[in-house]
Amino acid sequence: MEEIEREIMRFILRKLVRHRMWVHKHTSIHNLPKGLPDYLRSKKEVRKVIDLLLKNGFLLSKPTNYGLEVSLNIKKKKQIEDFCYRD
Repeated sequence: MEEIEREIMRFILRKLVRHRMWVHKHTSIHNLPKGLPDYLRSKKEVRKVIDLLLKNGFLLSKPTNYGLEVSLNIKKKKQIEDFCYRD
């Protein structure tokens, strides 16, 4: 994984942990890249990272009639926190 993708992944996971988006509390997938610095905001890379997080089970998806909602997977809490807050 590239350093830029790792940085985007860490930003998204930290944001969701900070807002306590675990299991039944979710947010729109369009809100995830908000707050990213301009040099990290490439739509292609952000979408690739979100797809990777969904595929690896770090994010849970909830389809709704107004778009896809996501939350953090409580079963991977330890892995998520280790990834977010290690140096």
